[in-house]
Amino acid sequence: MSEYQYYEFLALDRPLTDQQQAEVRALSTRAHITATSFTNEYHWGDFRGDPSRLVERYYDAHLHLANWGTHRIMLRLPKTVLDLKQAERYCVGEQVSAWTSGGHLVLDFTSEAEEESWEDDVERSLSAIVGIRAELAAGDLRPLYLAWLSAYGAWERDEDAFDYEEEDVLEPPVPPGLGSLSAPQRALADFLRLDDDLFAAAAEASPPAQPVQHDQQALAAWIGALPAKRKDALLLRVIEEDGVKVRREMLREFGGVSTGQEVETGRTVAELLDAAATRRHVREQQEAARHADEQARREQERRQARELRLNRLAQDLDAAWDVVEASIGTKKPREYDLAVEVLRDLSALAIRDEHTGAFTQRLAHLRERHQGKPSLIKRLNDAGLTAE
Repeated sequence: MSEYQYYEFLALDRPLTDQQQAEVRALSTRAHITATSFTNEYHWGDFRGDPSRLVERYYDAHLHLANWGTHRIMLRLPKTVLDLKQAERYCVGEQVSAWTSGGHLVLDFTSEAEEESWEDDVERSLSAIVGIRAELAAGDLRPLYLAWLSAYGAWERDEDAFDYEEEDVLEPPVPPGLGSLSAPQRALADFLRLDDDLFAAAAEASPPAQPVQHDQQALAAWIGALPAKRKDALLLRVIEEDGVKVRREMLREFGGVSTGQEVETGRTVAELLDAAATRRHVREQQEAARHADEQARREQERRQARELRLNRLAQDLDAAWDVVEASIGTKKPREYDLAVEVLRDLSALAIRDEHTGAFTQRLAHLRERHQGKPSLIKRLNDAGLTAE
């Protein structure tokens, strides 16, 4: 397979100015660039820009794909909605990292694997995933946990992914609601190749998410108590920037965005991977048992269907032999196949009802009469209908 790379950037909170678009255009003349997006494909060569730098300066979301196995997602959020120290609890080497730049926090999630095939529509993943940015801003830490878990899940694909001392690394706080992921979170897990068995084992420790309930009176009282200068600044930001971002910040400050408490489990990476391996073994055994039961059921149905067919043949053997002769008489290969199929059933019926001598004699006469038809004789031989 030839080299292939895909780059996509999105500006969500504020569109790029003409000057900023010109600055980005200088990095790639072939890219499709608008005030809110940048996309480009490379079948040779590479992107001249630094994705981290572009996210720090211009964009709120970035996706990079390469057919040698790279899956990368970057997100930029205001520092006011997600604390760096909180994000760093879920960082894992180069696979999951976080840093601040100006007034923003940048998250970088990467998954590496040797790709055997290219998934259809994988380039559209960013639009499905980008919703986790709003979830993180609202205090939902499930995306961070999924990224952490997927990073260590790579150990099952590559035994050299980490040093063995990493086995004793403790799991970060487990957020509530892993048993009911949102669509963007599910898309993130798939994009980062999070193993289903590992996720299921980890999710056992996650309590259900609690629906967010806003006390309208308390919220109104809190807003009323804000200093007038602060309110003016917030209103100005609503007009000049994204009002949704201001809303998230205010709700977070008010305390109305929590979906439940994270759980400190004390589980190690090794324990999680072992639990996933156990779950996988049990699941594979159950699937094998179901497959065996299904095979047995189908075989029973085939035997019953053939028994019914043989019973019908037994009611009028001469009519069955007439079908054989008529099919052969057409001299058509497809009809030869029908004749052979009926003869196989007649052979099975002869064995069942213990009249193989009569069948063998009649088959020998048939072969003798049609020995000048090599295509038919070959079919009879291949089916074991040799009259011996």
